[in-house]
Amino acid sequence: MQSFISRALALAFVAGAFQPTVVRADAVLEYPSRPVRFIIPFVPGAGTDLTTRTIAKKLGETHGQQFVPDNRAGAAGAIGADIAAKATPDGHTLCLISSGHTVLAATNNRLPYDLERDLYAVSQVSTLFYVLAVHPSFPAKSVKDLLALAKAQPGKIHQGSSGTGALQHFAGEMMAHQAGVKFTHVPYKGGAASLAAVMSGEVEMSFTTLLSARPHMASNRIRVLGITAGKRSPAIPEIPTIAEAGVPGFEANQWYGVVTSAKVPPPIVNKVADMLKAALQSPDVVARLSADGSTPLATSPAAFKAHIHSEIAKWKKLVKDAGLQMK
Repeated sequence: MQSFISRALALAFVAGAFQPTVVRADAVLEYPSRPVRFIIPFVPGAGTDLTTRTIAKKLGETHGQQFVPDNRAGAAGAIGADIAAKATPDGHTLCLISSGHTVLAATNNRLPYDLERDLYAVSQVSTLFYVLAVHPSFPAKSVKDLLALAKAQPGKIHQGSSGTGALQHFAGEMMAHQAGVKFTHVPYKGGAASLAAVMSGEVEMSFTTLLSARPHMASNRIRVLGITAGKRSPAIPEIPTIAEAGVPGFEANQWYGVVTSAKVPPPIVNKVADMLKAALQSPDVVARLSADGSTPLATSPAAFKAHIHSEIAKWKKLVKDAGLQMK
């Protein structure tokens, strides 16, 4: 305990050169001293919602305070992230972001916050893949079939997504760019609407989470051609990766991570990161997230910050190389 206090004080001293907030050692030890608001910047039922509620429940059980999930959807996740950026900087407001937030940062210069400047990267918490879903009547039975059709009829295959600039959109753009084909993008107001469009035959294809797809796979309302991961998943081992099925080198994984206000003192951020790491190692949390294709993954604040930076650079490069027009 004494070594933890010493570490907290040392970190607070170093941080003082960069920000005016000074944190007392007892404030770190007492954290959380009241219920913690855990913002979910997407609608209830989404993968971010499931992940946040699973982690929040474990943190509440372990640390004697409620971690209260708070859905604040809108603007492709920007509304919730902005709330977290402007919250009281004491660590009692957290926000779960997704890889889609780095796409926003790479493509939208009108956001009310700067992802790297105004939010403190606490820890990545999981990585997961998308599945590529088509309507059962669609003639393509494999990724190779899909690409052959796309090459024969450029732009005739419509790809639904959860919105322009969302990771689901960019997964399709990356696949098309690497395969040398053209899809026509059709944005919807959320992943559920995009998947419904596939099931109704309104669009031919869409990327979605295994959580969303699994019940419709069982009822034969969609056919899954591949997954976006770099290797096959134990959660759905019969489905090939898109890389092995026709687009070598393709990988477009979704991920989730926790951020807070950039003004939160580093010792508190480090404590939250440690708390998240312990929660993500709990067997019940691992089992719950793994069942839906997620792999729990805890990182240090520094590592998560570097990951966010590299993701923004990756999406900026795709926009440039593929000549994407963000409308």
